[in-house]
Amino acid sequence: MKPILTLTAALGLALSGFAYAQEPITIKFSHVAAIDTPKGQAAEYFKQQLEKRTNGRVKVEVFANSTLYKDKEELEALQLGSVQMLAPVAGKFGPLGVKEFEAFDLPYIFPDEAALHRVTRGPIGASLLKKLEPRGMIGLTYWDAGFRVLSSNKPMHVPDDAKGQKIRINSSKVNQAIIRSIGAIPQTMAFSEVYQALQTGVVDGADGNLANLYTQKQYEVQKHVTLTRHTYSGYVVVINKAFWDKLPADIKTAVTGAIEDSTAYNDQVAEEDEAKAVSAMKASGKTTIYTPTAAEKALWVNAMIGVQNELSPRIGKDLITSIRKETGQAN
Repeated sequence: MKPILTLTAALGLALSGFAYAQEPITIKFSHVAAIDTPKGQAAEYFKQQLEKRTNGRVKVEVFANSTLYKDKEELEALQLGSVQMLAPVAGKFGPLGVKEFEAFDLPYIFPDEAALHRVTRGPIGASLLKKLEPRGMIGLTYWDAGFRVLSSNKPMHVPDDAKGQKIRINSSKVNQAIIRSIGAIPQTMAFSEVYQALQTGVVDGADGNLANLYTQKQYEVQKHVTLTRHTYSGYVVVINKAFWDKLPADIKTAVTGAIEDSTAYNDQVAEEDEAKAVSAMKASGKTTIYTPTAAEKALWVNAMIGVQNELSPRIGKDLITSIRKETGQAN
């Protein structure tokens, strides 16, 4: 009987090991935006595409709207391996020592989406992603979210209208310089805290994209939105490097393919959602949407453009020059 028992035990262990081997690989994808923003929708689309491409061998758990980590915590969580994927704003990598990503925060360095994509989808964008590897993460792609605008409880048609106002920004040296350039006072705070801060008057206004302004209902506690479109609003999708390095080659291929699909989807949704957000906010009657005249827009550009040169020692003069050339601007 003893040999039979030994054989049975061995078979049990073998079957147990086989079952364990078939357990799906889990990717926790954390982000701070609402599910119905372009980023939120792209994350869900990535989940669908990757699970489909791998026939369930990979399971993606998406944690939206800061339900798992706030924006101040998520990069550390990724580096520790507590989550596997994130999509933070580009400027968040500056405090980690990759200051070159703060170039994406520079005011009016990207005239439009076409110029932006020549950077993010070309050699410059690829070289920047490679700089993340020593920080324990692999840069996968860039997801657009339009351009940033300003909101306030006071009309802001020209830069002088912003003087003395406390404006919420995300954590970025460049954004601090931008707000100071128009005489306002930058206030850094977590994304999840913005609505209450606006509602209670802790800050007077905010700097952000239209999709977040709408989906986070910030427009309900802001009487005026000015379409300055001064800074690119977008995200860098990253994955933990140690986790990535252990993935089988075919799974890496599937992840890359799902990322390409979700990036194309994100671009489409970002454009559509911005138009919907503007329309819905106008229809609500709770805030006014103001488009600066050509002369007023020139004042905004002139007030902010100096930040490009001011921050060049921090970000890298050669990088800024390369971006200007790629986007067709004078040096």
